[in-house]
Amino acid sequence: MAIEARIRELGVRHQTLERAIEDELRRPASDTIRLKDLKRQKLRLKEQIESMRRERGPIEIRAH
Repeated sequence: MAIEARIRELGVRHQTLERAIEDELRRPASDTIRLKDLKRQKLRLKEQIESMRRERGPIEIRAH
């Protein structure tokens, strides 16, 4: 389950970047360069998460 843990970790980082983008957008004079950088980082994380999910394949649900 190391992949699942990594996906969760990347998801948390993705959410953190989303909050940073929202915070920057709320500023009266938001920094467009910073916004571009944050959005680029967020997109890279999203692509990485999606790639890991594809490699992992479907989750097997086991009955106990």
